[in-house]
Amino acid sequence: MKKTLITRTILVLFASIPITMRRALFQAALILFYHVSQKHRLITIHNLTCAFPEKSLVEITGIAKGVYRNLGMTLAEFFEIPSLTSQNMHHWVEFEGLEHYERARSRGKGILFYTAHFGNWELAAASFGLQNIRLHIIYRALDNPILENFVAWFRSYTGHSVIPKGGASRKIVELLKNNQMIGVLIDQNVSWREGVFVDFFGRPASTTKRFAALALQTEAAVVPIFIVRQPTGRYKIVINKEIETTRSTDHEGDLFHNTQAYTAVIEDIVRTYPDQYFWLHQRWKTKTTQIGV
Repeated sequence: MKKTLITRTILVLFASIPITMRRALFQAALILFYHVSQKHRLITIHNLTCAFPEKSLVEITGIAKGVYRNLGMTLAEFFEIPSLTSQNMHHWVEFEGLEHYERARSRGKGILFYTAHFGNWELAAASFGLQNIRLHIIYRALDNPILENFVAWFRSYTGHSVIPKGGASRKIVELLKNNQMIGVLIDQNVSWREGVFVDFFGRPASTTKRFAALALQTEAAVVPIFIVRQPTGRYKIVINKEIETTRSTDHEGDLFHNTQAYTAVIEDIVRTYPDQYFWLHQRWKTKTTQIGV
């Protein structure tokens, strides 16, 4: 009860600030954070330099600041989400590729939607719910109970359910067998035990193999989705075509090839809009040398 009250108080306080002013405040705060936090600034610049070796330091720095501005806008818009309805959401977002969703849904095997920490991914989740596309969102539980309550509420208020990672595989399989839809972010670094090393911007990135394992086990449709900020300030939610799952007698090989295919789609969208990706994360933290490769 206390956590819910704190959540609602935070929402009311920030939502009372006009959105234009809120965006400006959060962008200014994040640019200040860019200059103050050397650790995160260097992580961002290092990641961008490795991903775009052809770009000059001036270009890299410009993209890095854009990343922080985008994050500031994303945080500012976070408090606008509870006011969205199916009637007014068109002022914020438009959908592209709904036919791909319909085609995947018609297969009757369930859908594994995946995306990345790109654009305003929380707004994308809320918009899917308002479009009557209800998901079971897989997420990593936060250590702070107040933040955990805050984020879980945001992700479920438009009709989604949230499932913490860890020990949920059997439940997810059952949901997919019942033609349900799963949503998951698959672009973060994982330990070598959990992942498979695939190419991401020319470097081996340890990426979860559980997503590909679910696709192989259930035959669910795998559909990438991304939310792209437009120059107008509105968003376009792009639902891509289903990615065909590679199946052979080599299970480990299938895990690699499918995970690589999923990651390549993420790289394509990030290359197009590099300042809309969350480059503050240490995506290449796990090294192949840790397992003697």
